[in-house]
Amino acid sequence: MTDFTVSAGPKLRGKRAKPALPATAIHAVIMHVIQSRAVNRILSSAFCTLQCLRPARAAFRVALCGLLAALAISPARTAQAAPAIAMHGAPALPDDFSAAPYVNPDAPKGGRMIEGVLGTFDSLNPLIVSGLAVQTIRGYVIESLMARGYDEPFTLYGLLAQSVETDDARTFVTFTLNPAAHFSDGVPVTADDVVFSWQLLRDHGRPNHRTYYAKVENTAILGPRTVRFDFPNANDRELPLILGLMPVLPKHAVDPATFENSSLAKPVGTGPYVVSAVDTGKSVTFKRDPNYWGRDLPINRGLWNFDELRFDFYRDENAYFEAFKAGLYDVRSESDPLRWQTNYDFPAVRDGRVIKETFTNGLPKFSSDYVFNTRRAVFADIGVRQAITLLFDFEWINRDFFFNLYRRSASFFDDSELSAYHRPADARERALLAPFPDAVRADVLDGSWSPPMSDGSGRDRNMLRQALALFAAAGYELKGTVLRNRASGKPLTFEIMVTNRDDERLALAFAGSLARAGITAQVRLVDAVQYQQRLSTFDFDMIEYRWEQSLSPGNEQTFYWGSAAADQDGSRNYMGVKSPALDAMIAALLRARERTDFVAAVRALDRVLISGSYVVPLFYLPEQWVARRAAINHPARTSLFGFLPDSWWRDPGQARQ
Repeated sequence: MTDFTVSAGPKLRGKRAKPALPATAIHAVIMHVIQSRAVNRILSSAFCTLQCLRPARAAFRVALCGLLAALAISPARTAQAAPAIAMHGAPALPDDFSAAPYVNPDAPKGGRMIEGVLGTFDSLNPLIVSGLAVQTIRGYVIESLMARGYDEPFTLYGLLAQSVETDDARTFVTFTLNPAAHFSDGVPVTADDVVFSWQLLRDHGRPNHRTYYAKVENTAILGPRTVRFDFPNANDRELPLILGLMPVLPKHAVDPATFENSSLAKPVGTGPYVVSAVDTGKSVTFKRDPNYWGRDLPINRGLWNFDELRFDFYRDENAYFEAFKAGLYDVRSESDPLRWQTNYDFPAVRDGRVIKETFTNGLPKFSSDYVFNTRRAVFADIGVRQAITLLFDFEWINRDFFFNLYRRSASFFDDSELSAYHRPADARERALLAPFPDAVRADVLDGSWSPPMSDGSGRDRNMLRQALALFAAAGYELKGTVLRNRASGKPLTFEIMVTNRDDERLALAFAGSLARAGITAQVRLVDAVQYQQRLSTFDFDMIEYRWEQSLSPGNEQTFYWGSAAADQDGSRNYMGVKSPALDAMIAALLRARERTDFVAAVRALDRVLISGSYVVPLFYLPEQWVARRAAINHPARTSLFGFLPDSWWRDPGQARQ
């Protein structure tokens, strides 16, 4: 039997953990007992005792006596290792499934696909705050312990880990690695790599990783391919799955001292592709790893079908679209109704070389909002935020700009069962919200609230009167053509930061409506790098943003709206909200065991966010619009998550040259 270690996670630059205790016959007893759900917490404490106390023999006797006593008073309930884990309920696919239902398991392999990306990059490390990274490194090159099933709200299937094990209370999780797993340089993946990755990302990763992984209290390497994480006090039922999605990095090829530095060094990973070429800021090319260890896994069948993938970056939206028309890349996801309606009539569409398609999905829709940075004094008053919201004329903009193809955003989980919009709060929600009587507006609680609706003229006088009344209550008055603070005399002004011409066009239209109320809104167009830098440090007044949500929101909600995230550079709490009610609703959804309780907690969260008027609700597309070259094909069935380019393929004989 191999040695094992137990620790509270030593800092990578700090003091090393003490040497592991030698393997003995008693190890076998402890390893058997560790399966008992009833003594999970006792085991964590006992393991720490074994690591720290001397002499070792006496410590073993004390710990073992405690374990046997626990067994005597509590029936053993064995936590079984399984190839998959679901957030709520059971995984949909059987243990012996051969392929996911949303792929073509017999898709032909080969050829090249080129995708276009709006923006630029200066880093190949997407796991740190520094730099503007190529996000597709994650998934194509760097894999996780487990992989998502895209037909379920939140279920993970074995990838690097061939099995996962947890208890009913979800106070620990154990992963056993696939013995075939190895990095692209041929080095096998071990439990040591997993613990190294956890420590590295906890200490040096992005803020969300630091927050999630810091909840782990102890780790135990139970063998070369088995690692256990203990978190008895986290009260977070999602954490086993969050750890299952943890990227695994090679300990032998990553230097913790320089990890946080932006770099264009080609990463070593376990994924289906390796980085073959980089043209900084312009393109990155991935080539299939011929020795990819996981190509025959059931969760991978029908995926990763191209021999080569290239991502070309464009800084300008018009150049980005014209490049597609010219055939310079193969697949384009469109989000502009005007362009989709009027600009896809070029020759390649007319003669069938380019195909326009519409896909649907069951996720909360990705709605856009103008986000108030409430760290700024100008937006500190909720009355000011509510007044500004009244001045966005959705009906006029949707008709004149977007052919009425958008729908008005009214929730942070639009068009899904998780949305509180036009749903009265049930008893579960009211119980969650009871300690925070002022956190939710009455009309939001009873489901009667709607975003403001104008007459569609672009000059709605009634909306303007309502807005000016709210401004007056907040201490502003219109003097001539300028809205000024009554006490200081300062005009109400702010900046809307955008990063492309389409967003600039919309912002200028909004600025025009604001001007009718005496507000000066300056629209500032910045490049992608500057935009990301200012976003990461909350250096803006207002931005257009969308928080992408799933059917199983979890720990990332802390990253989006948690009070602690408001002061964390790199978090997505762009509005700067610090609300005990939001923190409590996030905690409630994380501890929910049943889907009904979970949905209630998410809807309660939605109600608190809506009531805070932290955004100007804009719009969302009810469908996904995609244009593709005719040689690129996809499975007949669309997943719950929508279209998946990873499952697409090129027709044989039509590979790009």
